[in-house]
Amino acid sequence: MNRTALISAALAGILAFTSVPAFANGISIYQHGWANEAGGAQNGFHNNVGVHQEGRRNSAVAHQNGRRNTAAIGQQGRRHSATTVQTGRDNAAGVAQFGQRHNATIVQDGNGNIAAGVQVGRNCDGSVSQSGNGNVAAFVQTCH
Repeated sequence: MNRTALISAALAGILAFTSVPAFANGISIYQHGWANEAGGAQNGFHNNVGVHQEGRRNSAVAHQNGRRNTAAIGQQGRRHSATTVQTGRDNAAGVAQFGQRHNATIVQDGNGNIAAGVQVGRNCDGSVSQSGNGNVAAFVQTCH
């Protein structure tokens, strides 16, 4: 094997391991405070998760299985817990939360479902479960 062929083969191998395919999933996490946790899993393609958090002791988990699902979480204060589980295609899940000690769960099983949120004060619990196609849900709370 000549030197040019060897270098070409090495470069091709490196590019194969470092290239991101066009159907890749996306994740964006920003955590400002301390003791915040974020995790989850993505299986499929064109799925996107954004978290944010700030404050302290917040926990965000997003699971996606399918295609073109979007999960955005938020949070801000402290001791919030948010979980999104999406199975299917073209689902959108949000959350938000703000004060302290909120819990939110959104489960979507199907296609084209939309679930929102927001919670504000403290000690709110919000849960949405969608099964099937084309469901829309919103919850707004101002717990004290």
